[in-house]
Amino acid sequence: MRLKTDILVIGSGIAGLSFAIKASRYSRVLIITKKDSAESNTNYAQGGIATVISPNDSYKMHIDDTLDCGAGLCHRDAVEQIVTNGPELIKELIELGVNFSREEGKLELGREGGHSQKRIIHAKDLTGKEIERALLYSVTHNKNIKILEHHSAIDLITEHNFRRRTTKGKRNCYGAYIYDEKKNKILTVLSELTVICTGGIGQVYLHTTNPVIATGDGIAMGYRSGCRIGDMEFVQFHPTSLYQGISEGNNSQAFLISEAMRGAGAILRTKNGKKFMQRYDRRRSLAPRDIVARAIDNEMKRTGDDFVYLDCTPLSKRKIMHEFPNIYKKCLSIGLDISRSFIPVVPAAHYGCGGIISDLNGRTSLGRLFVLGESSMTGVHGANRLASNSLLEALVFADKASKVCEKDMVTANDKNHSNIPDWDASGTENTEEWILISQNKYEIKQIMSNYVGIVRSNLRLYRALRRIKLIREEIEVFYKKTRVNRELLELRNMALISYLIIRSALMRKESRGLHYSTDYPKTSKTFLKDTIISNKTV
Repeated sequence: MRLKTDILVIGSGIAGLSFAIKASRYSRVLIITKKDSAESNTNYAQGGIATVISPNDSYKMHIDDTLDCGAGLCHRDAVEQIVTNGPELIKELIELGVNFSREEGKLELGREGGHSQKRIIHAKDLTGKEIERALLYSVTHNKNIKILEHHSAIDLITEHNFRRRTTKGKRNCYGAYIYDEKKNKILTVLSELTVICTGGIGQVYLHTTNPVIATGDGIAMGYRSGCRIGDMEFVQFHPTSLYQGISEGNNSQAFLISEAMRGAGAILRTKNGKKFMQRYDRRRSLAPRDIVARAIDNEMKRTGDDFVYLDCTPLSKRKIMHEFPNIYKKCLSIGLDISRSFIPVVPAAHYGCGGIISDLNGRTSLGRLFVLGESSMTGVHGANRLASNSLLEALVFADKASKVCEKDMVTANDKNHSNIPDWDASGTENTEEWILISQNKYEIKQIMSNYVGIVRSNLRLYRALRRIKLIREEIEVFYKKTRVNRELLELRNMALISYLIIRSALMRKESRGLHYSTDYPKTSKTFLKDTIISNKTV
């Protein structure tokens, strides 16, 4: 089956939805998403959006905080772009119906680690969910936008798919092959422009705050099609996810304890109740995430404990109930009244700072292909993302991309769609060997968690590389003879994402930001700006 659309958007988080709304003013937009349309990393973002609206704040302060957190790797032009465009786009969200928390009629501002001022706009502790609600309402009432749920992208369509291959010159994207999970069919979706907004990579680790759909699909598809990939070694571990024991399952999604709680006055303590962050950073519990996560990791290794505590008792119960009702309710459901008891927490994989390299308008190195949100490497985050800059980045780059795509639509009309074949499933068959998928998935998670986590070494990385290479080879053999399904697609992408993270980590001969190596414990004065990998075989 073949479908045609003006613009294909793969993913339904804040980047994909906000882009679609703006692009629908001049084109037909088709959104495909793996699960329900509301299932995305955006939906689980508790903290909020960082932006400058306080009279005590300034663009310069926000830019400086971002650059400082990024450990010398941020692209200043990209940082300046999101900071200076932020306030206007926040107004647009409010006009769209997003109900941010207010205090005496004014937007309530919180503070998180790495920020020098209160600048976090939030909707209590469910900011992402509230933004997603408003965006989805607008999308579903827009006649120029269509959403296909339970559809997984397999691969992008480029010149190498043509019956008459025309691979000279710049490669372009003409849409994607899409798997319809409900009907068990594969669609050929043809588009003038394609936008990847598939979110994060957290599911390659055992413990992650990301939903089960966060398997790095967009980045993997981009790499296979020849896109340049950058800075994959920088994986941010959120310092505080709720610890609920070690048997959390193969597809665990850890519950996030928002950084805003530390911004409000919560304190990190060891299992015996002692404060420890003063030994690691002058900002103590409000240090950036990489510092806090490494500190917790070190304390756990030093003491042999499985977790540390977050002490929220300095906050009044009224403040907790008002600002963090979702966290309070979740903890209460497991018998923990956080107004009187400490919260057991551990670091969990949270955000990938790397991805498909884009310019300031979301363009990739592949013609007619754009990338937005966590799938992209814009240069905003550098070696470590400043808290609550991710939703801001998604909003700003979606806005910029929508304006450029309007111009591109004038010249994008292509006559070669007849040369594009439908998906060829010949030689493949259904199999009952699904234990191979679940076993490989668990192996990948174990390898990445044990060898490519918060603290790394060359010994661990090379060991991980050997094992991931072998798993990738096994998966490719299995993939080529097996009928497509979502679990197999995700497994294939997870193996590739893991490989890219390890390769990038081995390229960086220093410790910087989120990448800490015991072989290179110091940050270099002369250093590799960005780790860039591209697929030379396409």
